[in-house]
Amino acid sequence: MFKIGYRTLKTAVGASLAIAIAQLLGLEFYASAGIITILCVQKTRRQSLLISWQRFLACCIGIFYGAIFFEVLGYNPLSVAILLIAFIPTVVFLKAQEGIATSSVIILHLYILSEVSVPIIINELGLIVIGVGMALLMNAYMPSVEKDLSIIQTKIEKNFKEIFLQFAIFLKEGESNWDGREITETAQLLSEGKGVALQNIENHLLRYEDRYYHYFKMREKQFEIIERVMPLISSLDQTVIQGKKIAEFLEELSKGVVPEKSPIDFLHKLNELQDELKEMELPKNRQEFEIRSALFAFVKEIEQYLIIKKQFRTDKA
Repeated sequence: MFKIGYRTLKTAVGASLAIAIAQLLGLEFYASAGIITILCVQKTRRQSLLISWQRFLACCIGIFYGAIFFEVLGYNPLSVAILLIAFIPTVVFLKAQEGIATSSVIILHLYILSEVSVPIIINELGLIVIGVGMALLMNAYMPSVEKDLSIIQTKIEKNFKEIFLQFAIFLKEGESNWDGREITETAQLLSEGKGVALQNIENHLLRYEDRYYHYFKMREKQFEIIERVMPLISSLDQTVIQGKKIAEFLEELSKGVVPEKSPIDFLHKLNELQDELKEMELPKNRQEFEIRSALFAFVKEIEQYLIIKKQFRTDKA
């Protein structure tokens, strides 16, 4: 289905308004104000502000260079080439390279007019101010992505819960019909969540941190642990009493996936479980020894999973 995005709509409106204002003020090359607006409207407020500043700075440098090179070398193609050879490295050095295209248009205006005068400079500055100003105005409002972030978070927590429940089933029964869909889906959700969270940060000019971004980074670290323990779980070909006890812990852990739930209690319970496992009688054969070794490694990984959660809650506080 054909769909017009919010950014497309505000770019179209902003460009048309910029052209209308420039034309109403009687500026020459008034359509260029619309082009500047189109180039300056970005995905986020911070990007738009940065790009707008670069374009404004580059255009001012372009006017300055145009006044010097054209008046000294004349209005001819060779002068344009020499000007650009000097101009482009300058704006790159000043980290305003995003403004090269826009300022080139302004420079060519001077070339077409074959004159540099105060009224012409005022005209070009007017185009820049109108184009950049309209872009910033269009980007003043950005739709909130908090709802999207909350939905992604809920999906990830649901998947984590299902993964732990499936681990528990395998440890109890020694087999499972689980297709592992949640693993692939969670990886995609984490990538999407971090991207949207970064966009949320960029839309707040004075904010350099975001609780959702830290949340997704925390879940990403925990997910790495989940991916590491999967081979340990799948390698078990026999159930033992230790596995069943760990399964009971995982069932309880699945209920505490939400970020509001403190990991402290689970860490205490896990330590108690580890002490209980150590008190059990030694393995009777090599196969049981290997199974219990894998389970011990699994428990250590789950401990790291909970420590990551604990650090996240501490940093947030």
